[in-house]
Amino acid sequence: MKVLLINGSPNAKGCTYTALSEVEKTLRENGIETEMLHVGHLAIHGCIGCRKCKEIGRCVFDDIVNEAAKKFEEADGIVIGSPVYYAGVNGALTTFLDRLYYSTSFDKRMKVGAAVCSARRAGTTATLDALNKFFLIAEMPIASSQYWNMVHGNTPEEVLQDAEGLQTMRVLGRNMAFLIRAILSEKARSGLPEKEPRVSTNFIR
Repeated sequence: MKVLLINGSPNAKGCTYTALSEVEKTLRENGIETEMLHVGHLAIHGCIGCRKCKEIGRCVFDDIVNEAAKKFEEADGIVIGSPVYYAGVNGALTTFLDRLYYSTSFDKRMKVGAAVCSARRAGTTATLDALNKFFLIAEMPIASSQYWNMVHGNTPEEVLQDAEGLQTMRVLGRNMAFLIRAILSEKARSGLPEKEPRVSTNFIR
């Protein structure tokens, strides 16, 4: 069992990392292998809609996105962490996720997803809403906690004083580990849910 954690902050050891580390520690305590990938400091090219990925099975820009795709395919779950900029997900992480999800054709159904974010004060729920939509469109169950998955603070030291936020991260880690174990157990027993052929409806007449 393995979970990939994505640090979307440009700061390698900042507030987002502090939140992700609390989740990671709890996952490991519950028997889940983890790997954290730092992407927020990179100059990540946006998707250009060339659709070359549909031919070659990977993004035409051979960078961190393709590296992460391999790790994502092998993982049973993914945790995406973002700082809050202008009440939303930061740009580098949005670009990374757009390409990661669009360029990969492997089955993401029943991989467990979780989003966490850090903010000084506000914009957290809008950020979580945007991140969760990547899981929803891929048929990925979303791990929840006792509160929305956020921490508050302007520095890692301040985040460490957010007792409720850190507890929320630990509860998230335990719930995610439970979901992964339950899904893998049922998958081994009876397989994944039946997959229907995709229907795309166009409303233009």
